[in-house]
Amino acid sequence: MTIINNALSGALAAQVALSASSQNIANLQTKGYTRQAALLTAVGPDAGKRSAGNGVQASSLIRFSDGYKSQQLWRAASDLGARSQTQPYLTQLEQVMGDETSNLSSGIDKFFQSLNALAGVDPSSTPLRQQVLTAAGQMAQRFNSLGNVFNGQLQSVHQQRGAIVDSANAAIATIAALNLKISHANATGDSISALIDARDNAIDELASKMALEVSDQPDGTRNVSLKTGQSLVIGGVAGQLTAKGGLGNQTFDLQFASTSFAVDAASLGGQLGGLSTYERDVLLPLQQGVADIAEKLADKVNTVLMAGSKMDGTPGKALLVFNPGGGSNMLQVAALFQTDDLALSADGTPGDSGNLQALVAIKGQSINVTNLGNVLIGDADTQLVGRLGVDSQLNQAALGTAETVRSQAIQDWQATSGVNQDEEAVNLVEYQKMYQANMKVVAVAMALFDATLQIM
Repeated sequence: MTIINNALSGALAAQVALSASSQNIANLQTKGYTRQAALLTAVGPDAGKRSAGNGVQASSLIRFSDGYKSQQLWRAASDLGARSQTQPYLTQLEQVMGDETSNLSSGIDKFFQSLNALAGVDPSSTPLRQQVLTAAGQMAQRFNSLGNVFNGQLQSVHQQRGAIVDSANAAIATIAALNLKISHANATGDSISALIDARDNAIDELASKMALEVSDQPDGTRNVSLKTGQSLVIGGVAGQLTAKGGLGNQTFDLQFASTSFAVDAASLGGQLGGLSTYERDVLLPLQQGVADIAEKLADKVNTVLMAGSKMDGTPGKALLVFNPGGGSNMLQVAALFQTDDLALSADGTPGDSGNLQALVAIKGQSINVTNLGNVLIGDADTQLVGRLGVDSQLNQAALGTAETVRSQAIQDWQATSGVNQDEEAVNLVEYQKMYQANMKVVAVAMALFDATLQIM
């Protein structure tokens, strides 16, 4: 009977191993699935020198997982999320601000070219004066169009971060719920592999949205916190993020266990941190820089015009109107401004163009622009675009690195935890042979038993 029991235990152990291999093969293309295998251990012998042992048992199913590789996977997800969310905005601004037909430099150049044309021909020419007004309107429109792009990006960043917060809260709640299920399954001795895989997938999704610190607990649960230290999940308790505020002034709070914490989104990493850093370090300063150019240019042009005289000898008036609110009316030509309102004379003498020369000279004057300091009006936009290009190139390089690191992290994880089709095919053959061999032992044992009965 010992022979039969041993063989039956071997056949049953082979069935468990075959079941694990079949599960692995079934999940060959399942994202985040961790392969399993039966842990076979020999059953010790009974008392006595002639007892070889009592067969084998599948003591447990083991998961091929590496905590370090999982942590690397999540860190890589955070870096990739930060860079990938930022690049589309940088690319859009590069295209708009660098386009010859819509950039500010071209509009400013054409405005001063129209002034030069007027100075070089006849300052009293109505058609040439009209060209100045037309060029001023086109220049203003370029500022306004760019202001619309800035406001559109601010709106998009605001909405996108709100959606990320909602998605993050769902992932946080999922992790906490799975922690509870895993803790309960551990207590009752049930299999937890599928639950752990689901939780790791939820952590990976959350890691793409913000940088995380994950720590394992003795009961099988995992605590999750922000890299700045605030807890998101402790056991089965989940925190909740909240976004509030308007465009350019969006703030974030973390509510955990009846306590509220203010969170600096720019320091979070991941998609949320990347968008916030872009808004703070690139978009808002760039928007302010363009507004500075519009305001200083309008102020200089208006100051010169109001100091001059019209053809009828009356004082000049402002040509450009700057609106601090920006957007579609950042810069405008003053309402009802006519060609005769251009005060191009410095002393009121007919034919004098002293004030016109002063207008032309404005292009070579310096102004103070946010993030640039003192620059020439004619060079201000070019320097803004150049700095934007540098920011975009740096982010593209960081994005390429992040993609490589993430890809390598996935490969490292799969090398340990992923299903290898060839390996599982070998396992199927080996465990099938094990099962058949043990059933052959059963047949031999039954034959010996029948022979013994016939003798008796």
